[in-house]
Amino acid sequence: MYEKLCAAAGSGKVKKDALLKRYTTFRIGGPADQLVNVSDADSLKRVMAVLLEERAPYYVIGRGSNLVFDDAGFRGTVVRLCDGAGTEGFRIIEEDDESAVVYAFGGSLLSALSSYACENELSGLEFASGIPGSVGGGVLMNAGAYGGELSQCVIKSCYISAGSGAPEEGVLEGEAQRFGYRDSAYQKNGAIVTGAYFRLLKGRTRDEIASKMRELNARRRDKQPLEFPSAGSAFKRPAGDFAGRLIEASGLKGFRIGGAQVSEKHCGFIINRGGATAADVRAVIDAVREKVFADSGVMLEPEIKFAKERL
Repeated sequence: MYEKLCAAAGSGKVKKDALLKRYTTFRIGGPADQLVNVSDADSLKRVMAVLLEERAPYYVIGRGSNLVFDDAGFRGTVVRLCDGAGTEGFRIIEEDDESAVVYAFGGSLLSALSSYACENELSGLEFASGIPGSVGGGVLMNAGAYGGELSQCVIKSCYISAGSGAPEEGVLEGEAQRFGYRDSAYQKNGAIVTGAYFRLLKGRTRDEIASKMRELNARRRDKQPLEFPSAGSAFKRPAGDFAGRLIEASGLKGFRIGGAQVSEKHCGFIINRGGATAADVRAVIDAVREKVFADSGVMLEPEIKFAKERL
């Protein structure tokens, strides 16, 4: 398997016994049998062909910003979409006097794409400048912040599907992407987002766009516990309310099990105070949901995902 993956992904792209805590923002997770770094859709297709042919367990990640792996690790192959080429993962496809369409590889950082847009005086992604996830993961969950969501500017997305037993490429456009609050068609169809096309607006200067990005990032630093490892917001926003408010109202600010803790700075976050395990995080999530439901009748829905193998 190792040799086949090396042949598919390229020299130096496959690591044995890779410690997964290094590849998630929560800094939790034991070793994977193999971790494969892919930086383009063609490499991903070749890697997926090997895994599907061998019927080998696998899991696909981007920047690991919304994910927890088990401390025992992952018995199989973790495929990591990453953009080693930096801004070369972006390109302007078409433009007119009012807007431009920018393509971004699925493994690229959303924050890097936001900076690329700023440099080219294109607005619409200022809200994404502080989101630590990838383009593919962002499309998958319709990532958003401060009133902005990717659904507002993603006009189409490319994917690789494994449903037929062999990798197949496809495209979803417009409403076919089925964007909703932290949701998309990819949550249901299981396909891997390999890239997306963003329609961004002209008319604002680089300084104006950068100023808005600085403002939003200052708000983020002021309100969120960025000094600790976490997976961002731990729960989806309940209808007509906020998860953080409900958690604080239930007296759970600072609630802790092992190394996992409800942040004292923002109760919507669960942080790794040091040495947190996957079991600690799951236990905190379960305890918070149970207490909030008992107090308010609202059952919070987690945003954090716990990795499970696929065949």
